[in-house]
Amino acid sequence: MHFEIPNVYICLMQLSVIILNYNVRYFLELCVLSVESALENIDSEIIVIDNNSSDDSCEMMKTRFPNVKLIQNDQNVGFPKGNNIGVEHASGEYICILNPDTVVAEDTFEKVLAFAKKQIDLGIVGVKLIDGTGNFLPESKRGIPTPWVAFTKITSLYKLFPKSNRCNKYYAQHLDENQTGKVAILVGAFMFLKRELYNKVGGFDEDCFMYSDDIDLSYMVLQKGKTNYYFHETTVIHYKGESTIKDGTYMKRFQEAMEFFYRKHFKASFLFSVPMAIGVKIGIVFFSLTKRIQGRTKIKSIPKNYLLLSSSVTLAKIIAVGVQKKVDFLDWKTEKKVNLSSISIRNGAQIILDNEFVSFKECINIHERHRNKGITFKIMPKNANFIIGSDSSNDRGEVVKIK
Repeated sequence: MHFEIPNVYICLMQLSVIILNYNVRYFLELCVLSVESALENIDSEIIVIDNNSSDDSCEMMKTRFPNVKLIQNDQNVGFPKGNNIGVEHASGEYICILNPDTVVAEDTFEKVLAFAKKQIDLGIVGVKLIDGTGNFLPESKRGIPTPWVAFTKITSLYKLFPKSNRCNKYYAQHLDENQTGKVAILVGAFMFLKRELYNKVGGFDEDCFMYSDDIDLSYMVLQKGKTNYYFHETTVIHYKGESTIKDGTYMKRFQEAMEFFYRKHFKASFLFSVPMAIGVKIGIVFFSLTKRIQGRTKIKSIPKNYLLLSSSVTLAKIIAVGVQKKVDFLDWKTEKKVNLSSISIRNGAQIILDNEFVSFKECINIHERHRNKGITFKIMPKNANFIIGSDSSNDRGEVVKIK
């Protein structure tokens, strides 16, 4: 007797987006709102892991996003372990490790997913990241930070010789920011890969509390014979530094993270002679001091005038009360196709983008198109009572409550 066994197909959820949060309640709200919009046409889930925040992040999530899976840790377990916990609860064939201080476009995941499916040797996919001023973040694509590559960063040789194959590896300068291609290292703010591969390499190394974890994961994926890609066809805002204050603890952890990576991957290398080891130590201290100086709070300049892109004149009046200054209004429904550069926007102005009418993709495009023009940007998330943004890659962002 012959029995035919029918084909059985196990249908996996396509994508799990993992967001680890620590005390950035308002950026988290903006991030999850943008992610929800980007996942509308994808079989997916959002998993938020909270590392024992002292703000009302968890209360906000339960109230505003009751369908999002929320995992509440009773202590700050760090970036690697926090994300590993999130992946343990994930069901997607693909996962995306995403920082809470990011904003994705409505088509970000559709584009990245389509690109990923075409690769036969897929490792990790990273995307084009910009800061809150619209400027490209060079850490979107990097090379392996060997002692020599780190030296080119410390001495700024990568700036002096950007075309040199010996000096341009730190920021993977063989690729332009608007060119997709193979890279070695991607940043932990956005890492897209197969869940199976993540588990195969063991996820983030929990011996590293934070800061070199993304370098380590990228490197371990390369060691599995996979290829990492920088994908420029979608842009994501990364406000940077929102989860970390650049204090003495930060400096200590940054040093420990750098030392962790070198110990783990280069301890047997001939490069780690005594002179090079001393040089690396000096480099680590230099990096740490630079990061700490960059992270010092600066006096924020007050915008000279405000322009609201919305379709609600009433909102302009409400925001004017919050910022205590007149807010000009541009009706986005009727003037959507207007090139903002043709409008009289003075140096020192701030553009406020009402997400009720201005899509996240449009918000991101406006940031990019009008960067370096003395303009700052804030986004008012849909159905929210605050505007939010960042005027610098090195400063913490700003939240203004709107009653």
